Amino acid sequence: MARRVGVDKWLFFVTLTLVVMGLAMVFSASAVVAEARYGSPYTFLGKQAIWAFLGVIAMFVTMRIDYRRYNSPLFIRTLFGLSVVLLLVVFAMPGSHATHRWIRFGGFFTFQPSEITKPTLALYLAWFLHTRLHAMRDFRNTILPALIPALILTGLVVKEPDLGTALVLFATTCLVLVLAGMEWKYLLGALAFVAPVIAGLLLLVPWRRARMMVFLNPEADPQGAGFHINQSLIAVGTGGWTGRGYMEGVQKLFYLPEPHTDFIFANIAEELGFLGAAFLVCLFVILGWRGLRAVFLLQDPFARLLAFGITITILIQAFFNISVVIALLPTKGIPLPFISSGGTSLCIMLASMGILLNLTREID
Repeated sequence: MARRVGVDKWLFFVTLTLVVMGLAMVFSASAVVAEARYGSPYTFLGKQAIWAFLGVIAMFVTMRIDYRRYNSPLFIRTLFGLSVVLLLVVFAMPGSHATHRWIRFGGFFTFQPSEITKPTLALYLAWFLHTRLHAMRDFRNTILPALIPALILTGLVVKEPDLGTALVLFATTCLVLVLAGMEWKYLLGALAFVAPVIAGLLLLVPWRRARMMVFLNPEADPQGAGFHINQSLIAVGTGGWTGRGYMEGVQKLFYLPEPHTDFIFANIAEELGFLGAAFLVCLFVILGWRGLRAVFLLQDPFARLLAFGITITILIQAFFNISVVIALLPTKGIPLPFISSGGTSLCIMLASMGILLNLTREID
Protein backbone atom coordinates (compact mmCIF):
# COMPACT_ATOMS: atom_id res chain seq x y z
CA MET A 1 0.00 0.00 0.00
CA ALA A 2 1.21 3.49 -0.82
CA ARG A 3 2.32 5.69 2.05
CA ARG A 4 -0.46 8.12 2.99
CA VAL A 5 0.62 11.71 2.48
CA GLY A 6 -1.08 15.09 2.27
CA VAL A 7 -3.47 15.97 -0.50
CA ASP A 8 -2.26 17.45 -3.79
CA LYS A 9 -1.77 21.13 -2.89
CA TRP A 10 -1.83 22.25 -6.53
CA LEU A 11 -5.22 20.64 -7.00
CA PHE A 12 -6.52 22.01 -3.71
CA PHE A 13 -5.54 25.63 -4.32
CA VAL A 14 -6.59 25.62 -7.99
CA THR A 15 -10.03 24.42 -6.91
CA LEU A 16 -10.37 27.20 -4.32
CA THR A 17 -9.11 29.76 -6.84
CA LEU A 18 -11.77 28.67 -9.33
CA VAL A 19 -14.47 28.99 -6.66
CA VAL A 20 -13.35 32.49 -5.63
CA MET A 21 -13.09 33.60 -9.26
CA GLY A 22 -16.54 32.15 -9.89
CA LEU A 23 -18.07 34.13 -7.03
CA ALA A 24 -16.48 37.34 -8.27
CA MET A 25 -17.65 36.83 -11.84
CA VAL A 26 -21.17 35.73 -10.83
CA PHE A 27 -21.55 39.02 -8.97
CA SER A 28 -20.22 41.02 -11.89
CA ALA A 29 -22.43 39.25 -14.42
CA SER A 30 -25.62 39.20 -12.34
CA ALA A 31 -25.68 42.40 -10.28
CA VAL A 32 -27.67 44.51 -12.77
CA VAL A 33 -30.12 41.72 -13.60
CA ALA A 34 -30.59 40.91 -9.91
CA GLU A 35 -31.24 44.57 -9.10
CA ALA A 36 -33.87 44.79 -11.84
CA ARG A 37 -35.61 41.51 -10.97
CA TYR A 38 -35.29 41.26 -7.19
CA GLY A 39 -34.35 44.74 -5.98
CA SER A 40 -30.89 43.70 -4.76
CA PRO A 41 -27.67 43.29 -6.75
CA TYR A 42 -26.52 40.60 -4.30
CA THR A 43 -29.32 38.07 -4.88
CA PHE A 44 -27.44 35.65 -7.13
CA LEU A 45 -24.13 36.23 -5.34
CA GLY A 46 -25.73 35.46 -1.97
CA LYS A 47 -27.19 32.16 -3.20
CA GLN A 48 -23.94 31.19 -4.89
CA ALA A 49 -21.92 32.06 -1.78
CA ILE A 50 -24.15 29.83 0.38
CA TRP A 51 -23.73 26.93 -2.06
CA ALA A 52 -19.98 27.58 -2.24
CA PHE A 53 -19.78 27.44 1.57
CA LEU A 54 -21.74 24.18 1.65
CA GLY A 55 -19.67 22.83 -1.24
CA VAL A 56 -16.36 23.59 0.48
CA ILE A 57 -17.63 21.84 3.61
CA ALA A 58 -18.64 18.86 1.45
CA MET A 59 -15.18 18.91 -0.15
CA PHE A 60 -13.44 18.81 3.24
CA VAL A 61 -15.72 15.98 4.37
CA THR A 62 -15.17 13.80 1.29
CA MET A 63 -11.49 14.68 1.35
CA ARG A 64 -11.24 12.93 4.72
CA ILE A 65 -13.35 9.86 3.91
CA ASP A 66 -11.23 6.91 2.83
CA TYR A 67 -12.11 6.34 -0.83
CA ARG A 68 -12.25 2.57 -0.22
CA ARG A 69 -15.58 3.09 1.52
CA TYR A 70 -17.09 3.88 -1.90
CA ASN A 71 -15.93 0.53 -3.28
CA SER A 72 -19.00 -1.25 -2.00
CA PRO A 73 -21.86 -2.87 -3.95
CA LEU A 74 -24.40 -1.55 -1.43
CA PHE A 75 -23.11 2.03 -1.67
CA ILE A 76 -22.93 2.02 -5.48
CA ARG A 77 -26.37 0.49 -5.95
CA THR A 78 -27.91 2.85 -3.42
CA LEU A 79 -26.33 5.88 -5.09
CA PHE A 80 -27.39 4.70 -8.53
CA GLY A 81 -30.93 4.01 -7.35
CA LEU A 82 -31.12 7.45 -5.71
CA SER A 83 -29.95 9.10 -8.94
CA VAL A 84 -32.59 7.30 -11.00
CA VAL A 85 -35.36 8.16 -8.52
CA LEU A 86 -34.38 11.83 -8.47
CA LEU A 87 -34.31 11.95 -12.28
CA LEU A 88 -37.80 10.41 -12.36
CA VAL A 89 -39.10 12.84 -9.73
CA VAL A 90 -38.06 15.69 -12.02
CA PHE A 91 -40.81 14.78 -14.47
CA ALA A 92 -43.43 15.28 -11.76
CA MET A 93 -42.19 18.84 -11.18
CA PRO A 94 -43.52 21.90 -13.04
CA GLY A 95 -41.40 22.61 -16.11
CA SER A 96 -39.49 25.75 -16.96
CA HIS A 97 -38.73 26.87 -20.53
CA ALA A 98 -40.21 23.56 -21.81
CA THR A 99 -37.76 21.55 -19.70
CA HIS A 100 -37.95 19.48 -16.51
CA ARG A 101 -34.51 19.74 -14.91
CA TRP A 102 -35.12 20.93 -11.35
CA ILE A 103 -36.75 19.67 -8.20
CA ARG A 104 -38.18 22.72 -6.48
CA PHE A 105 -38.78 23.12 -2.75
CA GLY A 106 -40.97 26.19 -2.42
CA GLY A 107 -39.56 29.33 -3.97
CA PHE A 108 -36.21 29.31 -2.22
CA PHE A 109 -34.47 26.02 -3.03
CA THR A 110 -33.95 24.07 -6.24
CA PHE A 111 -31.97 20.93 -6.92
CA GLN A 112 -30.82 19.69 -10.33
CA PRO A 113 -30.64 15.87 -10.26
CA SER A 114 -28.68 15.57 -13.50
CA GLU A 115 -25.65 16.96 -11.66
CA ILE A 116 -25.52 14.00 -9.29
CA THR A 117 -25.39 11.60 -12.24
CA LYS A 118 -21.81 12.71 -13.02
CA PRO A 119 -20.11 11.43 -9.83
CA THR A 120 -22.57 8.53 -9.73
CA LEU A 121 -21.43 7.39 -13.17
CA ALA A 122 -17.74 7.82 -12.32
CA LEU A 123 -18.16 5.79 -9.13
CA TYR A 124 -20.19 3.06 -10.83
CA LEU A 125 -17.74 2.59 -13.70
CA ALA A 126 -14.74 2.49 -11.34
CA TRP A 127 -16.48 -0.04 -9.07
CA PHE A 128 -17.70 -2.30 -11.86
CA LEU A 129 -14.59 -2.25 -14.05
CA HIS A 130 -11.72 -2.37 -11.56
CA THR A 131 -12.07 -6.15 -11.08
CA ARG A 132 -12.69 -6.82 -14.78
CA LEU A 133 -9.64 -5.21 -16.35
CA HIS A 134 -8.55 -8.65 -17.53
CA ALA A 135 -11.90 -9.22 -19.25
CA MET A 136 -12.30 -6.04 -21.29
CA ARG A 137 -12.63 -8.09 -24.49
CA ASP A 138 -15.77 -9.74 -23.14
CA PHE A 139 -18.57 -7.60 -24.55
CA ARG A 140 -21.45 -9.59 -23.02
CA ASN A 141 -20.20 -9.85 -19.44
CA THR A 142 -18.10 -6.68 -19.12
CA ILE A 143 -18.76 -3.97 -21.70
CA LEU A 144 -22.55 -4.38 -21.89
CA PRO A 145 -23.17 -4.43 -18.10
CA ALA A 146 -21.00 -1.32 -17.82
CA LEU A 147 -22.96 0.44 -20.56
CA ILE A 148 -26.52 -0.35 -19.47
CA PRO A 149 -26.55 1.77 -16.25
CA ALA A 150 -24.73 4.55 -18.11
CA LEU A 151 -27.36 4.45 -20.87
CA ILE A 152 -30.17 4.53 -18.29
CA LEU A 153 -28.79 7.68 -16.68
CA THR A 154 -28.01 9.27 -20.05
CA GLY A 155 -31.45 8.43 -21.44
CA LEU A 156 -33.25 9.99 -18.46
CA VAL A 157 -31.13 13.14 -18.79
CA VAL A 158 -31.91 13.34 -22.52
CA LYS A 159 -35.61 13.09 -21.68
CA GLU A 160 -35.50 16.21 -19.47
CA PRO A 161 -34.23 17.38 -22.06
CA ASP A 162 -30.58 18.16 -21.30
CA LEU A 163 -28.52 17.00 -24.26
CA GLY A 164 -25.37 18.80 -23.08
CA THR A 165 -25.15 16.88 -19.80
CA ALA A 166 -26.08 13.66 -21.62
CA LEU A 167 -23.13 14.13 -23.98
CA VAL A 168 -20.83 14.69 -20.99
CA LEU A 169 -22.03 11.39 -19.49
CA PHE A 170 -21.59 9.55 -22.79
CA ALA A 171 -18.09 10.94 -23.38
CA THR A 172 -17.06 10.11 -19.80
CA THR A 173 -18.31 6.54 -20.17
CA CYS A 174 -16.40 6.01 -23.41
CA LEU A 175 -13.14 7.42 -22.07
CA VAL A 176 -13.27 5.45 -18.80
CA LEU A 177 -13.91 2.25 -20.77
CA VAL A 178 -10.95 3.03 -23.04
CA LEU A 179 -8.70 3.63 -20.01
CA ALA A 180 -9.87 0.31 -18.57
CA GLY A 181 -8.70 -1.42 -21.73
CA MET A 182 -11.75 -1.62 -23.97
CA GLU A 183 -10.84 -2.40 -27.57
CA TRP A 184 -11.20 0.44 -30.05
CA LYS A 185 -13.61 -1.56 -32.20
CA TYR A 186 -16.18 -1.39 -29.41
CA LEU A 187 -15.69 2.37 -29.14
CA LEU A 188 -16.11 2.81 -32.88
CA GLY A 189 -19.18 0.59 -32.76
CA ALA A 190 -20.67 2.68 -29.96
CA LEU A 191 -20.00 5.89 -31.91
CA ALA A 192 -21.57 4.40 -35.03
CA PHE A 193 -24.64 3.44 -33.01
CA VAL A 194 -24.97 6.76 -31.16
CA ALA A 195 -24.22 9.09 -34.10
CA PRO A 196 -27.64 8.61 -35.78
CA VAL A 197 -29.36 9.04 -32.41
CA ILE A 198 -27.55 12.33 -31.78
CA ALA A 199 -28.28 13.45 -35.35
CA GLY A 200 -31.95 12.70 -34.78
CA LEU A 201 -32.03 14.61 -31.49
CA LEU A 202 -30.39 17.58 -33.21
CA LEU A 203 -32.28 17.63 -36.49
CA LEU A 204 -35.73 16.31 -35.62
CA VAL A 205 -36.33 18.69 -32.70
CA PRO A 206 -37.22 22.13 -34.18
CA TRP A 207 -35.41 24.33 -31.67
CA ARG A 208 -32.26 22.19 -31.79
CA ARG A 209 -32.36 22.18 -35.59
CA ALA A 210 -32.60 25.98 -35.53
CA ARG A 211 -29.51 26.13 -33.31
CA MET A 212 -27.65 23.83 -35.70
CA MET A 213 -28.52 26.02 -38.66
CA VAL A 214 -27.42 29.12 -36.78
CA PHE A 215 -24.20 27.39 -35.76
CA LEU A 216 -23.44 26.82 -39.45
CA ASN A 217 -24.47 30.38 -40.32
CA PRO A 218 -24.54 32.66 -37.25
CA GLU A 219 -25.86 35.62 -39.25
CA ALA A 220 -28.92 33.73 -40.55
CA ASP A 221 -31.17 34.65 -37.59
CA PRO A 222 -29.39 37.25 -35.43
CA GLN A 223 -32.54 38.24 -33.51
CA GLY A 224 -33.89 34.70 -33.11
CA ALA A 225 -32.05 31.40 -32.75
CA GLY A 226 -28.70 33.11 -33.30
CA PHE A 227 -29.15 35.78 -30.64
CA HIS A 228 -27.27 33.92 -27.88
CA ILE A 229 -24.20 33.13 -29.89
CA ASN A 230 -23.99 36.49 -31.66
CA GLN A 231 -24.14 38.40 -28.38
CA SER A 232 -21.61 36.00 -26.91
CA LEU A 233 -19.17 36.58 -29.77
CA ILE A 234 -19.63 40.34 -29.44
CA ALA A 235 -18.74 40.10 -25.74
CA VAL A 236 -15.68 37.94 -26.40
CA GLY A 237 -14.54 40.10 -29.32
CA THR A 238 -14.84 43.44 -27.55
CA GLY A 239 -12.77 42.28 -24.59
CA GLY A 240 -9.49 42.60 -26.44
CA TRP A 241 -6.32 41.67 -24.61
CA THR A 242 -7.05 43.18 -21.20
CA GLY A 243 -10.83 43.63 -21.23
CA ARG A 244 -13.12 46.51 -20.38
CA GLY A 245 -12.42 46.09 -16.67
CA TYR A 246 -14.13 44.23 -13.84
CA MET A 247 -17.84 45.15 -13.58
CA GLU A 248 -17.55 47.22 -16.77
CA GLY A 249 -19.00 44.72 -19.23
CA VAL A 250 -21.78 45.88 -21.55
CA GLN A 251 -23.26 42.68 -22.96
CA LYS A 252 -24.52 41.59 -19.53
CA LEU A 253 -26.80 44.64 -19.52
CA PHE A 254 -29.76 42.70 -20.92
CA TYR A 255 -28.03 41.94 -24.23
CA LEU A 256 -26.43 38.57 -23.51
CA PRO A 257 -28.93 36.05 -22.08
CA GLU A 258 -27.79 34.07 -19.03
CA PRO A 259 -24.53 36.01 -18.54
CA HIS A 260 -24.07 34.56 -15.03
CA THR A 261 -24.80 30.93 -15.92
CA ASP A 262 -24.11 29.19 -19.25
CA PHE A 263 -22.46 32.22 -20.90
CA ILE A 264 -20.41 33.51 -17.99
CA PHE A 265 -17.18 32.84 -19.91
CA ALA A 266 -18.26 35.49 -22.44
CA ASN A 267 -18.57 38.02 -19.61
CA ILE A 268 -15.13 37.00 -18.33
CA ALA A 269 -13.62 37.51 -21.78
CA GLU A 270 -15.31 40.92 -22.12
CA GLU A 271 -14.30 42.25 -18.72
CA LEU A 272 -10.93 40.55 -18.17
CA GLY A 273 -9.94 40.19 -21.82
CA PHE A 274 -7.94 37.47 -23.47
CA LEU A 275 -5.47 37.42 -20.57
CA GLY A 276 -8.20 36.83 -17.99
CA ALA A 277 -9.89 34.16 -20.09
CA ALA A 278 -6.53 32.49 -20.72
CA PHE A 279 -5.81 32.54 -16.97
CA LEU A 280 -9.09 30.71 -16.36
CA VAL A 281 -8.29 28.14 -19.04
CA CYS A 282 -4.86 27.64 -17.45
CA LEU A 283 -6.52 26.87 -14.12
CA PHE A 284 -8.50 24.07 -15.79
CA VAL A 285 -5.34 22.84 -17.52
CA ILE A 286 -3.56 22.65 -14.14
CA LEU A 287 -6.56 20.84 -12.65
CA GLY A 288 -6.47 18.37 -15.52
CA TRP A 289 -2.71 17.91 -15.24
CA ARG A 290 -2.80 17.17 -11.52
CA GLY A 291 -5.86 14.94 -11.85
CA LEU A 292 -4.37 12.88 -14.68
CA ARG A 293 -1.05 12.77 -12.84
CA ALA A 294 -2.88 11.07 -9.99
CA VAL A 295 -4.42 8.61 -12.45
CA PHE A 296 -1.03 7.41 -13.64
CA LEU A 297 0.60 7.32 -10.21
CA LEU A 298 -2.14 5.53 -8.27
CA GLN A 299 -1.68 1.78 -7.93
CA ASP A 300 -5.21 0.75 -6.95
CA PRO A 301 -7.28 0.12 -10.13
CA PHE A 302 -10.47 1.39 -8.45
CA ALA A 303 -8.71 4.60 -7.41
CA ARG A 304 -7.22 5.10 -10.87
CA LEU A 305 -10.53 4.70 -12.68
CA LEU A 306 -12.35 6.90 -10.17
CA ALA A 307 -9.74 9.67 -10.40
CA PHE A 308 -9.92 9.54 -14.17
CA GLY A 309 -13.73 9.63 -14.20
CA ILE A 310 -13.91 12.68 -11.92
CA THR A 311 -11.13 14.57 -13.72
CA ILE A 312 -12.35 13.91 -17.23
CA THR A 313 -15.95 14.85 -16.35
CA ILE A 314 -14.83 18.30 -15.23
CA LEU A 315 -12.58 18.80 -18.26
CA ILE A 316 -15.21 17.68 -20.77
CA GLN A 317 -17.81 19.99 -19.23
CA ALA A 318 -15.41 22.95 -19.25
CA PHE A 319 -14.47 22.22 -22.87
CA PHE A 320 -18.13 22.06 -23.93
CA ASN A 321 -19.05 25.29 -22.16
CA ILE A 322 -16.13 27.33 -23.50
CA SER A 323 -16.56 25.86 -27.00
CA VAL A 324 -20.21 26.93 -27.06
CA VAL A 325 -19.36 30.46 -25.93
CA ILE A 326 -16.78 30.94 -28.72
CA ALA A 327 -18.96 29.16 -31.34
CA LEU A 328 -16.88 26.02 -31.74
CA LEU A 329 -19.97 23.96 -30.85
CA PRO A 330 -23.72 24.61 -31.25
CA THR A 331 -25.43 26.37 -28.37
CA LYS A 332 -26.53 24.13 -25.50
CA GLY A 333 -27.02 24.78 -21.83
CA ILE A 334 -24.14 23.48 -19.76
CA PRO A 335 -22.47 25.30 -16.84
CA LEU A 336 -18.80 26.13 -16.56
CA PRO A 337 -17.53 24.06 -13.58
CA PHE A 338 -16.98 26.06 -10.36
CA ILE A 339 -17.66 29.34 -12.22
CA SER A 340 -21.26 29.45 -13.47
CA SER A 341 -24.08 30.39 -11.14
CA GLY A 342 -25.80 27.20 -10.07
CA GLY A 343 -25.74 25.76 -6.59
CA THR A 344 -26.24 22.08 -7.35
CA SER A 345 -23.41 22.01 -9.88
CA LEU A 346 -21.01 23.88 -7.61
CA CYS A 347 -21.74 21.82 -4.49
CA ILE A 348 -21.52 18.44 -6.22
CA MET A 349 -18.39 19.43 -8.15
CA LEU A 350 -16.69 20.41 -4.90
CA ALA A 351 -17.76 17.18 -3.22
CA SER A 352 -16.31 15.29 -6.21
CA MET A 353 -13.07 17.24 -5.91
CA GLY A 354 -12.91 16.17 -2.26
CA ILE A 355 -12.98 12.54 -3.41
CA LEU A 356 -10.24 13.25 -5.94
CA LEU A 357 -8.13 15.01 -3.30
CA ASN A 358 -8.55 12.04 -0.99
CA LEU A 359 -7.26 9.80 -3.79
CA THR A 360 -4.13 11.95 -4.10
CA ARG A 361 -3.23 11.04 -0.50
CA GLU A 362 -2.36 7.57 -1.78
CA ILE A 363 0.44 8.80 -4.05
CA ASP A 364 4.02 8.44 -2.79
